[in-house]
Amino acid sequence: MIYLIANEKHVTGKGAKKLDIVRGVFDRASKKYEILLTRREGDAKAHAERITSDGNSNILVALGGDGTLHDIINGFKNFESNSLGLIPLGTGNDFAATAKIPLDVKRAAEIIAFRQPMHIDFIEFSNGLRSINIAGMGIDVDVLERTYAGNKKGKSKYARALASSLAHFKSRKYTIKYNDCEEELFGLICAVCNGRQMGGGIRVCPQAKLDDGYIELFLCDYLSKTRIIGAFLKLMAGKVTRVKEARTIKVKSAEIIPDAKNYTLQADGELYPDVPFEVHVVSRKLKFHMPAE
Repeated sequence: MIYLIANEKHVTGKGAKKLDIVRGVFDRASKKYEILLTRREGDAKAHAERITSDGNSNILVALGGDGTLHDIINGFKNFESNSLGLIPLGTGNDFAATAKIPLDVKRAAEIIAFRQPMHIDFIEFSNGLRSINIAGMGIDVDVLERTYAGNKKGKSKYARALASSLAHFKSRKYTIKYNDCEEELFGLICAVCNGRQMGGGIRVCPQAKLDDGYIELFLCDYLSKTRIIGAFLKLMAGKVTRVKEARTIKVKSAEIIPDAKNYTLQADGELYPDVPFEVHVVSRKLKFHMPAE
């Protein structure tokens, strides 16, 4: 059975046509499916928990963006019998870019209907929290907090929040542990990447691969106000190697300890206060529907 899990706002009104296109693909492929709408926080996770616990082989499809994927993977109970697909309807669609899922809903649905899934990695925290794309703390959290505090919609809200954060955010101290190493960082952001980009196109880990059994540790040292905008433009273009303050390190696990008693981290764009930032890669456990390379 295919379960289409969608935020109600994405598939009603103007979005109803996109849902009709998706349904048409599965009808032509003679696939049985059920549409499950989410209306409040936690609905997608609850659907995933129920579906992946029923003992059957199912396909769960996220009709949305990174947030919907995040909720679903955190509800997964049986990875052997169930697989995950994505039809991008979100604002940033960052994970879709890494997985090369087309934004055209018909083509995205056809991948799920006609292709077998591939095994990919994901990130797991010591408390059990999972992240399929990127988790971090620093200016990324500041951008999200400013975004969620406003009432703007669409990509413009992220652009406004990013501009404000670039102007006002101050670097912070962190202790970073990885690969039997430990170092102190006074920096702008610390993140771990399974995917390649965040924030609607900021390619902080352009070399990341979804199935190599590693995650990329992204660190960016202090940047002066005169350099910060130019550095972010380079990151937007995927030129992380041209920002001397930024670097990526391939790791199996990492721990990031902020020099602050109260802090917030983000995982796939969702905010979590005071969660220990201790992570490891879960290698090739998730079955995900992707196009042929």
